[in-house]
Amino acid sequence: MTSLHLLQQLCNTIGPSGAEGNVRKMIAKEIKPYVDAISVDKFGNLIAHKVKSVQDNGQLTFSVIGGVDPVVLIGHTASVLNSKNQVACKGVITFEELHEDLEVTGMPKLGDLYIDTGLKKEELKALDIGAGSYVVFTHHFTTLGSEKIISGKALDDRIGCYILIEVAKRLKSVNQDVYYVFTVQEEIGLYGSKVSAYNVEPDWGIAIDVTNADDSSEKNLINMGKGPVVVLMDAEIITTRCIDEWLKAVAKKHKIPLQLKVDEVGTTDATQIMLHKEGTPSSVLGVAVRNLHSSVGIAHTDDIANAIQLVYELLKNPPNICIE
Repeated sequence: MTSLHLLQQLCNTIGPSGAEGNVRKMIAKEIKPYVDAISVDKFGNLIAHKVKSVQDNGQLTFSVIGGVDPVVLIGHTASVLNSKNQVACKGVITFEELHEDLEVTGMPKLGDLYIDTGLKKEELKALDIGAGSYVVFTHHFTTLGSEKIISGKALDDRIGCYILIEVAKRLKSVNQDVYYVFTVQEEIGLYGSKVSAYNVEPDWGIAIDVTNADDSSEKNLINMGKGPVVVLMDAEIITTRCIDEWLKAVAKKHKIPLQLKVDEVGTTDATQIMLHKEGTPSSVLGVAVRNLHSSVGIAHTDDIANAIQLVYELLKNPPNICIE
């Protein structure tokens, strides 16, 4: 599987939070030749909707899994999954005024939206669709005006999965004790990282994630295509300075472009790693993505390649101690 095709497959594969099995199987198959052992813990250690109820007229109301702004959902096509997490039918996300061609007087809230499949309640039941069914976006991975500009669903955080797989490939012949953890349910509470930290007991860790690009306005602080991003602070933690400095030093030595970010919203798996037991040094390395919490994200392959190179260069000869 070619490098870009792997990322495409990761993004296109269905795997909402709580039902990540398809993605897990793909990752296990891809990474198996490059590691010594693969295991799955009891927890099963990404953007989708979970059906909340089915109305008599067949309309599906839903809850979001992860951060999604209602404004980006309207008019999008979604796939509705059965109990085996297979696509059973498709629908369009809409609301009453749009449905009835009435004047829209205000921005609808999440509770106003529903999925119209064109089917009645009995027909949906026959397709094994009901309360608790998952709904996922149907958008597929593609390139835009340049082969280096990619778009697709679930870039958050299939990009992170892809980076870890590629680093594992490069480190196959390097004698280092490294754990690659592909966590579940990060979007709804960082649960996978909290559980896996007890199993791995890391000396230190780096959450490989994505972050929002803010290059559409005069702020222009984090730019897509200008290199991976070290997050120095977010809404929950101040990342461990010595790891941040390691990343900056490696980037400088190997002439890898790097961006630094101080954020006041959101957080990552690094928070749970840092708070494990008496505390574990941790940091965050991300890739800038436009339209982050939406059905279609946009990213630059140079940023992904540079993140892979940076993590590889750090891990092939990592420092031994990190104390604040």
